[in-house]
Amino acid sequence: MTLMELINLSVTLRRRDVIRGVSLSVGKGEFIGLIGPNGAGKTTLMRAALGLIPFVGNSSLAAMPLAERARAVAWMPQQREIAWPVTVETLVMLGRTPHVGALASPTDHDRSRVDAAIRWMGLDDMRHRAATRLSGGEQARVLIARALAQDTPFVMADEPVAGLDPAHQISTMQTFARLAEQGKSSLVSLHDLGLAARHCTRLVLLSEGRLIADGRPAQVLTPERLAEVFGISAWYQDTDQGPVCQPLEVIR
Repeated sequence: MTLMELINLSVTLRRRDVIRGVSLSVGKGEFIGLIGPNGAGKTTLMRAALGLIPFVGNSSLAAMPLAERARAVAWMPQQREIAWPVTVETLVMLGRTPHVGALASPTDHDRSRVDAAIRWMGLDDMRHRAATRLSGGEQARVLIARALAQDTPFVMADEPVAGLDPAHQISTMQTFARLAEQGKSSLVSLHDLGLAARHCTRLVLLSEGRLIADGRPAQVLTPERLAEVFGISAWYQDTDQGPVCQPLEVIR
């Protein structure tokens, strides 16, 4: 089952080619880490795939009607500003909008999905607090819970672990990994190569708007590619506790 298909997708912004002919397919049960240096085009690729910015080529998601797209994919952008002082529970319930509708009342099923998302992200003690009064890291977890409550087969998240402490970075990555085990898929942009290597089933490496590599972490995070794309050396090893990738030095 294909959840997203990009064919020769290109994006030009302010007369600059940001994405250049990227083709990418996402199947069922994948946890894909989208990696690359700053300015590689990771955010632009995801926004174009969702039809949020103009592009050339084909995207199966962008071709869907809005209502169908909202039930097919949940989107968590990098910007995390929460403007209204609603409770955590209310904010997470907004994830049910594609299923409930703007004017309908939530059902018991909707409430159970919200409860599950709040519990999954460890937010039970905060459910009645105003989301605007939470720390940046706590707000990030609330927005992930909102995406989970949307209960789509596919989640796209732009740097969801940025600003989280190490424990919550790991637990968030484990959340996406568990979704994959349940048959759902995620495309998540990351800067932490260690987290990407350890938790993702597949990595997609971008550089200067081009797809450089696509495969299992060990296939993508080779010394040659890390040196060429990131300008670093790194230690990569499959251990009895899973793969470990530790950047070591800047080499250029």
